[in-house]
Parts: sequence; structure tokens; C-alpha cells
Amino acid sequence: MCKVDNNNNNNKRRRFAIGAMGLRKLGEIRVEKLRNSMANAKSPKMKMMVIRAVSTVLLWTCVVQLTAFGGTWGPRVLKGLPSCFTQDPHSTAAAALDLKLLPAVPARVLPPKRVYKNNGYLVVSCNGGLNQMRSAICDMVSIARYLNVTLIVPELDKTSFWADPSDFEDIFDVDHFITSLRDEVRILKQLPPRLKKRVELGLVHTMAPVSWSDISYYHNQILPLIQKYKVVHLNRTDARLANNGQPLDLQKLRCRVNFNALRYTSQIEELGKRVVNLLRQNGPFLVLHLRYEMDMLAFSGCTQGCNAEEVEELTRMRYAYPWWKEKIINSDLKRKDGLCPLTPEETALTLRALDIDRDIQIYIAAGEIYGGKRRLDSLANAYPKLVRKETLLGADDLQYFQNHSSQMAALDYLVSLESDIFVPTYDGNMAKVVEGHRRFLGFKKTIQLDRRVLAELIDKYTSGSLSWEEFSSAVKDTHAQRMGSPRKRLVVPDKPKEEDYFYANPEECLQPLEDDELVNAL
Repeated sequence: MCKVDNNNNNNKRRRFAIGAMGLRKLGEIRVEKLRNSMANAKSPKMKMMVIRAVSTVLLWTCVVQLTAFGGTWGPRVLKGLPSCFTQDPHSTAAAALDLKLLPAVPARVLPPKRVYKNNGYLVVSCNGGLNQMRSAICDMVSIARYLNVTLIVPELDKTSFWADPSDFEDIFDVDHFITSLRDEVRILKQLPPRLKKRVELGLVHTMAPVSWSDISYYHNQILPLIQKYKVVHLNRTDARLANNGQPLDLQKLRCRVNFNALRYTSQIEELGKRVVNLLRQNGPFLVLHLRYEMDMLAFSGCTQGCNAEEVEELTRMRYAYPWWKEKIINSDLKRKDGLCPLTPEETALTLRALDIDRDIQIYIAAGEIYGGKRRLDSLANAYPKLVRKETLLGADDLQYFQNHSSQMAALDYLVSLESDIFVPTYDGNMAKVVEGHRRFLGFKKTIQLDRRVLAELIDKYTSGSLSWEEFSSAVKDTHAQRMGSPRKRLVVPDKPKEEDYFYANPEECLQPLEDDELVNAL
């Protein structure tokens, strides 16, 4: 503790009083002399000179006294601290020097707020995995903007198969999300207290909007409900906005949310950079989104390569989830139609046929592979430099992410964006959203596997109908134009599930490539 010496302070006060009195006496003597001089002055010019001299002496006397007063009492009066806390002038100078040496950080410039008449509040509960929710958030922001309503920060799904308890702010930088979009739409972290109380009491209109709807549906059907109830809760958000036929500004806003506003938390971003740096130290790397996990196989009914016990386990799981509507599935027919994820064995054959370098690092962006090591052996034999986040990072690094599948998926998403090649074995939500994001980043190489053609070619090769050279040549020909190069989005009127997904190819937001860049993309 710092003690204040009262005796020392009293002595200082006495010395200060004596000094002040002396200064005042000196000033009075000088002023009296100047008055006498002024009285003796005959000419106006002389009087003016005397007045200036008197003013100068008075001002100087005041400055000296104020300086003495401020040096003794100023720090205590202004800071309320005892004199032992007064900074050492040498340390102050050193601190000032240190500040000068620090790099200047530019102030963050926020976009101006958009001013509009608020028509009400939109509350949304996203459903599905991380990337399904990601695209849904982009849609909901765009809808809120065009309805001139206030959006409440979306609630993430905690009840799906993955059962991730993460909130929005656990995955995304919520403050950046809100401020970066303030020139488009007002976003709040929660409802105003009065409306929040009503929602908690169940006094809110809840509904699921119609899938693949135009923005006109939201103007004509949803906006009147918001104006009537003040708050509308949308409890399903997947694929609720059409891929095509929307205003250009709306399409560009979907991109802006996806590529700018939805930034992951600093913790996830930093860990993602660390994984990428570890991989880059050993050369180029390919990210393989090997969607051969238990939930995908149970949902799709694809059991190629599984034994009887595994088939039974997957079937039980499919029947355990009532929202997985399709129950009776013919795995062989579905595979021939190209609707099954490639198995690890089929993936190894495909990568070899495409002449992917055996020595390239392959980062597996996925959860636990069904069947474990037994199913990965053929892939590991073909490509021995298989890595996962669990092998690159220590247990301490991933401790916070355990049982948080969406945060794990966010980490894989960041690594996928930075890879030299991205290869998804199934066209699920992550595959589509990453593909579109890589297009936005300059049409980075993304191999979109044609699983229907591959199933036929692999069966012919394994049965001996095709030689390796014939098989490899056919695989290369099939995928020559499926490497993430620029192309038009496929539109299928009245059949949105059969057309290209907006977020896989957001062509309205992509910059055209120069000729040399186009060659590299191909």
C-alpha cells in the first residue's frame, strides 16, 4: 500500500504559501514602480508602452503562480490519487517513446446506418448443419432487407442429429455481422424487452415459409403478417428463397452476407490459419470432403461396401429419425443414379485416375469415417500423406471444439477454402457452399465429381471390362469441364431441386477471368 506522509505534505504547503506570497510581493513592487513610471509619462506613446509592460508583468506573475500551484496540487485534484502515484518523468518519456514506436492501427470505418421505417421484427430459427444454416442466414438477411424489418440475430439448430449447443456468437463474429450490414438492414441481438416478453409467453406468430419462394411471396404473404403481429417467427429456413429470378441487388446481398458479413470467431479463424500454415510447410495440399459418415449413410440409405451388421445398424438409425422421410431405400439403384457418396475405396480409384500426385497431402475434412481404419486402408495405401485436424493439432487445441460439430465444420470450411484442390465426394451443403466461395475467390480448383458416371466406370473397371488406361482416360474426359471453371448456373423452371444451387455458383457476384486466368482455372 502507498502511504501519504501528512507531515511532508504540510511542509510542502508552507513552502508553497511562502513562495506564493514572495511572488505576489515581487509582483506588487514591480507594478507600483510601473505605476509611478506611468504617472510620470508625458506622451501618449509613452503611456501605451507602460500599459503593455504592466500587462506583461501581471500575466507573467499569474503564470508563475499557477505553475507552482499545478505542480503541487494538480495531480491530486485531477486524479484523486496520493502524491506517491505521481509518474516518474523518465518513465513517462519512455512510455511516450514506446507509443511512438507502436504500429498505427487504422480506425475501423463503419458503413452509415440505413434509415427506414421499421415494419416489425423477424425472428428466425435455422435448421440443419452449419453450411445449411449459413446459406439460410444469407437468405434471411436479404428477406429482412427487402421487407424493411428488423432482423434478430438468428438462432442456430441445437436439436438436429449433430446436437451442437453452439449459439450464433460461438461460431460467428456477431458484432461484425451486425455492423457490417448496418447500411442494409437493422439487426439486433435480441428483441426489445416488451416484445421479448410476449414471445416468451408464446404470444408470437410462428410458421415455416414455403420452400424456394420468390421475394414476392415474402412481400405478399409474410410482410402483412409482420405488420399485423409486429413479430413473426420463421421456424424453418432451409432453401426458402429461390435460386433464380430474384432482383440483382438481392442476389448480390446474399453474396455480401456470405463472403463478408459471416466471419467466424477469432478463435476459429486463428486455428484455421494455423492448420493451413502447418500444411503449407510441407507443400501443396488437397482437401477431401469425404462424406462417408454414419449420419450420411443412414440418411441416404447408401451401404456400398458395408457388411450385414453395418447395414442393419444404418437402417435402425434411419428409422429412429422421423424427419428423415425416406425409409425403404435400394442402395444399388441409388448408387447407379449418382445419389450416393463415393466410398473411400471408390475415392482412391478416382483420384488415381485423375493423376492426383501420390505425394500430395490430403486433408480429410469430415467427421468420423464409418468403418474406421478398415475402410480407409485403400485410400491410405494410395495416398500415404493423409492428415486430419486431429493429427495436425494437439488435444488441447481441439478441447474447446469437442462435442461442437458446427465449430469443427467451421474449421474444415476455412481449410477447404485455402486448399490447392478441393474434392467433395458428395454434393451436400458444405460441398456446394465451399464450391461457390472458391469461385468467388478466383475460381480455385474444385473437382465436381460426376458420381453417376463414376459408378458405371468403376464397376466396368473392377469387373475387368476396362483396362486401367481406358478407365483413367474416361475419368479425365468426364471431369475436364468440372474443375470449378466459370459457367452459367443451370436453371430448371418449376424444379428447383434439379437446378444448380445459387450458393454453389453465385454467378451474379463473380468477376470474369482474363484469358490466362481462365486457362489456369481449367
